[in-house]
Amino acid sequence: MTVTQMLQPRAGLRVLVTGGASGIGLVIARAFADAGARVHVCDASRDTIDVLATAEANRGAGAITATLADVSDRDAVERVFADVEAQLGGLDVLVNNAGIAGPTGGVDQIDPDEWDNTIDVNLNAQFYFARRAVPLLRNAPDGGAIIALSSVAGRLGYAYRTPYSATKWAIVGLTKSLAIELGPAGIRVNTIQPGIVKGPRIERVIAARAQQLGLSYDEMEKQYLEKISLRRMTTPEEVAATALFLCSPGGSGISGQAISVCGNVEVL
Repeated sequence: MTVTQMLQPRAGLRVLVTGGASGIGLVIARAFADAGARVHVCDASRDTIDVLATAEANRGAGAITATLADVSDRDAVERVFADVEAQLGGLDVLVNNAGIAGPTGGVDQIDPDEWDNTIDVNLNAQFYFARRAVPLLRNAPDGGAIIALSSVAGRLGYAYRTPYSATKWAIVGLTKSLAIELGPAGIRVNTIQPGIVKGPRIERVIAARAQQLGLSYDEMEKQYLEKISLRRMTTPEEVAATALFLCSPGGSGISGQAISVCGNVEVL
């Protein structure tokens, strides 16, 4: 196998992407599918799943399949894995992507219910999916892989976004612990820490932060970009490319790592 060939994931990988019908998750799911993987996603939005199903209708046998599921609901997680086993017959890769932005506000202003919801979706769900995926990943022929989506907010403090940041730091701890625990079984566990990623979600985050600080959207966006060494946002495709590399032969020696794909965000 040449070095160039080592950069491509093996065709036929069985991949589950949570929150995979829109945003970064959808870009990751389609990148795996385009590389020859069999991909199943789950998503909490019926509308986004319907849009995905329509878009995938012409793909035929290689179409991405989907389950409607709230990732923080353990019964829904069981339904997802029932569908995974029915559709894929096993699992080689879990991409724990699903997450929410959570509330924006000072710690004394955050509603405890919003805090709990952020923990449930961003952190507890990662545990629910990992615990169900591991028995399947143990049977992966080339060794299984878990990729968790954290954030640059999981290596930097993030004022007024404490619930979000707390979950993203916790995902790094979960990743490093699982890498040690599962390494002897040949299962690799890594986390990707995207920075400020282009798309509707960051636009909503910037707008909320601007309102919190009494600034215009343009002023707030300028402040965000000035904190990035490359002075630009990351693209979802750059995040997806990193996920594919981690599941390629070239990434087979990488485990327990938190990899920032962020243009070097210096501070939040």
